[in-house]
Amino acid sequence: DLSTGIIYRRRIATCQNVIPEILRKNSSVSQVSVLKVPDIYLEEESWLNMQKRNMAMKTHCLTWTQYASLSEESVFRESLENPNWTDFIQKGRISVTGAGLLNCVLEAFAQSFLKQGVKK
Repeated sequence: DLSTGIIYRRRIATCQNVIPEILRKNSSVSQVSVLKVPDIYLEEESWLNMQKRNMAMKTHCLTWTQYASLSEESVFRESLENPNWTDFIQKGRISVTGAGLLNCVLEAFAQSFLKQGVKK
């Protein structure tokens, strides 16, 4: 946007399915068979404001939308303490429905996986 100087991007990311094989192989439960996909698709939107030195990002999952909701919001901005530092703020939401008894297991796995990513 030439008037604001904000650069907007929207893209689709392809990620490898990281759900453990033991959860994907259980084909006796019809809902679980959707977990067998090799890739997961995410939509990411970002707004980069070079004048204010910040970037906001929103990501949500496009795969398994009938069973799960996964979204994440991040903000990168110049630190008030030191302009050479970056403050990083992240929020995420995970909800799994329609997988019966596996709802809690899948939510716990997703939460653990995302926490590992945050630590990196």
